[in-house]
Amino acid sequence: MTDPETQTQEFLTVRELAELLRLKERKVYDLAASGDLPCSRATGKLLFPAAEVRAWIDRAKSGGHAAAATRPPIMLGSHDPLLDWAIRESGCGLATYFDGSLDGLARFVGAEGVATGLHVYDARTARWNVPAVSRVAGAQNAVLVSFARRRRGLVFRPDGPRPETLADIAGFRVAPRQEQSGTAGLFEALAAERGLDTATLTFTQAARTEDDAVDSVRRGAADVTFGLEAVARRFGVDFAPVIDEEFALLVDRKAWFDPPLQTLVAFLGTERFREQVCSYGGYDASQAGAVVWNA
Repeated sequence: MTDPETQTQEFLTVRELAELLRLKERKVYDLAASGDLPCSRATGKLLFPAAEVRAWIDRAKSGGHAAAATRPPIMLGSHDPLLDWAIRESGCGLATYFDGSLDGLARFVGAEGVATGLHVYDARTARWNVPAVSRVAGAQNAVLVSFARRRRGLVFRPDGPRPETLADIAGFRVAPRQEQSGTAGLFEALAAERGLDTATLTFTQAARTEDDAVDSVRRGAADVTFGLEAVARRFGVDFAPVIDEEFALLVDRKAWFDPPLQTLVAFLGTERFREQVCSYGGYDASQAGAVVWNA
């Protein structure tokens, strides 16, 4: 990701533009040299103004196609406390509608937002996000970028039973997440892999956010939930790690160049964001902004 001290959200480097447009860097240099692609050399370094790049993409459209739907400035998908905080703290202006990874993916394909947060595990390939995105959103003009690795596991009260593995929670009251969430799919896959018979569990009312799931344990409404270490720490309950998962953002490629997303991405490179990552715990955001997949 770009160093915020040498780069602002209004400009992209050669490498960033090459990744987003699925071109080799040499091709980006050639387009800049030809004068076809708007660029600036004011700092002695080749930079590309994001707004003008988007206009250049629009001008290059061939005729005969219906205009793409206008996407509202909304972040969809899975609830992540760190992402939620970064959207508010950065002042990027994005609204949020968090109701699960699969819900967000479907809404993104329906052009209901400019980006969606995902942590979808494919048990067949043991890969994160890319199999689901390529299957559902392969026809979208989109790019998948990393946000963070997150530690997920068993969240429980200090004064109750202390499970160490998934198999240990047989007979427990479990606070589940909604069906369209990445957590629900991951829990089901890992339970099958690790010998937990979910028929032995008593499921409480589904929680629609990471905070709600952990809070139900804190209040005693459930014995355990499959939650994030960062949230468990914040609510003062105990945590046993199970898996590190990859949380990524599927972003509309055109919207990437607009101020809301550029402001958010620039904020992910700041010291303020790095401090918050350390404060939360259970996160590794060192690859935030790196391209994972292109449509």
